[in-house]
Amino acid sequence: MKDINEIEQLVKLISKLPGLGPKSAKRIVLKLINNRDEILKPTANALVTVFKNVSRCQFCGTLKSNIEGCNNCENITQKYNKICVVESVGDQWSIENSNIYKGYFHILGGTVSSVGQRKEDLLIHSLVERSKKDEIEEVIIATSATVEGMTTAYYIADSLKGINVKVSKLAQGLPVGGEIENLDDGTLFSAFKNRNSTINSVD
Repeated sequence: MKDINEIEQLVKLISKLPGLGPKSAKRIVLKLINNRDEILKPTANALVTVFKNVSRCQFCGTLKSNIEGCNNCENITQKYNKICVVESVGDQWSIENSNIYKGYFHILGGTVSSVGQRKEDLLIHSLVERSKKDEIEEVIIATSATVEGMTTAYYIADSLKGINVKVSKLAQGLPVGGEIENLDDGTLFSAFKNRNSTINSVD
């Protein structure tokens, strides 16, 4: 197998996925090859379709269909007065699956303190614009309870100064160092229910 460049390249790519190493990647590649028609071909077609038709919304940060548009910030069937700010699409999916929150999402794509992450790339400016344009009453900051997450929360609160909007942060139920994507539904429910409306802005 080492002499087949195509397989080696596929193993390298798959091993870059979260939670997978070279050994796991090799097992996956062998599974794909041994099931060419049932798994390999449909997977290849699905990947091409996603590459062509799915991208990140440049306004709210979530994943959108290039054909149908963004179901989050361009939603015309439901009108909400809240925006939940999260770090990643994975965080958004976790909160959606819990059925705890009903409202818009805003996906930053990282944190202020992330290595190589510029503040300009976090879509905070568009969050401010959405809060004004959509007449938002509350912005719920659901960043992780890490140093980076807290720093980002303070920066967001500071950016929303001067806007007539309530800014709250998930509180009790969110463990220190906890990441939103890894929390169970009960913990998320407690964190949303007991969110704190007072958050100190950066100096």
